[in-house]
Amino acid sequence: MRSLTLHLKVLITVLVLLGVMVTAYQIFFLGIPVTEDETDDLWNIDAKVEFVANPKDPVKVQMFVPPLSRDYVSLNESFISNNYGVSVNRVDGNRKVTWSARRASGNQTLYYRLVLTKRYSTEKAKIKGPTFRDSQPVEGPEKLAAEALMAPIRQHSADVETFVSETIKRVNNLNDDNVKLLLAGDTSVQKKAKVIDLLLSIAHVPLERVQTIRLVADQPQTPELWLRSFNGNDWLYFNPETGEQGLPADRLLWWTGDDNLITVDGGKKATVSFSLNNSEMNAIRLAKLTDENTDADFLEYSLYGLPLQTQQTFMIMVMIPIGVLVILILRNLIGLQTLGTFTPVLIALAFRETQLGFGIVLFTVITALGLSLRSYLEHLKLQMLPRLSVVLTFVVVLIAAISLFSHKLGLERGLSVALFPMVILTMTIERLSITWEERGGGHAMKVAIGTLFAASLAHLLMSVPELVYFVFTFPAVLLILVGFMLAMGRYRGYRLTELVRFKAFVKADA
Repeated sequence: MRSLTLHLKVLITVLVLLGVMVTAYQIFFLGIPVTEDETDDLWNIDAKVEFVANPKDPVKVQMFVPPLSRDYVSLNESFISNNYGVSVNRVDGNRKVTWSARRASGNQTLYYRLVLTKRYSTEKAKIKGPTFRDSQPVEGPEKLAAEALMAPIRQHSADVETFVSETIKRVNNLNDDNVKLLLAGDTSVQKKAKVIDLLLSIAHVPLERVQTIRLVADQPQTPELWLRSFNGNDWLYFNPETGEQGLPADRLLWWTGDDNLITVDGGKKATVSFSLNNSEMNAIRLAKLTDENTDADFLEYSLYGLPLQTQQTFMIMVMIPIGVLVILILRNLIGLQTLGTFTPVLIALAFRETQLGFGIVLFTVITALGLSLRSYLEHLKLQMLPRLSVVLTFVVVLIAAISLFSHKLGLERGLSVALFPMVILTMTIERLSITWEERGGGHAMKVAIGTLFAASLAHLLMSVPELVYFVFTFPAVLLILVGFMLAMGRYRGYRLTELVRFKAFVKADA
């Protein structure tokens, strides 16, 4: 027994020391901030390229990638492919990645990942750009229409900025006959940009088309066209449909010009889909990855090295031990009675979607109705398995009914009741009914209330953003939790509720 106790103490010490040392190394040596308040935005951008390769032809895929201008700093850029050669070149101010392979067949998938931030952007250097260009050739009715539009534009503008803005507004006036002639029935943004380019060329004002991506997380993205002109000191950006000047802060310049985003030789049906995530990794990345002395391989061995969607899942999973620790303390130290350990934690996870107040109401209603059905089935003398099957089916029907009823009343929050684990609800109803029969209704109610209280407290703690960030960024703290749980396994002292329970004996002895 003594050797077992020593072994347990050594194990606890090792786990706690290991957790503390790894966390301390991340904080003091890697310089990772302890809180996310010290961070700026860090964007993870994934571009997924899909196409069908011709089996007999060499494959060459070219795609524009961001030029990484003065506004952003790249912390990591990677090209993920299988059996493809990769090269990056600069062409007319743009950057192009080229994937190449001698032979490929069938569906092909390539990935481009970029991690960037604005925080450590370099200071603005002197910018160069064209201030004059030749006019585009135009004849016939188009020339007359263009000249008719140019007269009021010159009259209502004073510099390059106002000239371009006025031109854009005029071209977007679809009731103007001259505009109709130049657009020739095509009112797409691309066609408007060509007409704007034509009018500005007549005035010798330089113009470039720029393709941008919106930095918005968890939304599908497609390149968005903007226009820019150089005024002698800086590039001025314009919305081609409104004439609004100034590129929004959530836009990332991807490439300039009229060329397609991707070209494929030796393949067909090429598509590019973008996935963006505003990760909590900003603190870690901005702390050390811009330092040349930092080991950048650290990310490959952290949870931030996982795919973006998987990271979101693990942000929830790493908080489950926190919820379990709450239940452990409530049961072993305080003496709160619950339906097991994991049932309150699973209910707490469901509260993430339903919110706490509404979740408690839904759980109470479903459980109460389920207990009523369970009581009725008991009179039919059914075996346990058929009884549980009927209760489970009833829970499914009840969830569907509550969701439909809530939708009709405009209570969209009620739709999330389906996130409650049906099997957990069924087993909760079964165990509560058994407790009711064996120890009475008062004890069953006490256990049910204790379960809801424990689940609510666990949910509140598991939803603290600072704690989620800390545990996800420093997962070694889970080793410290394991050490505490092992120590709790040998606790044989009184619980707080037992002190109240045995208070009468203390008075009797006195």
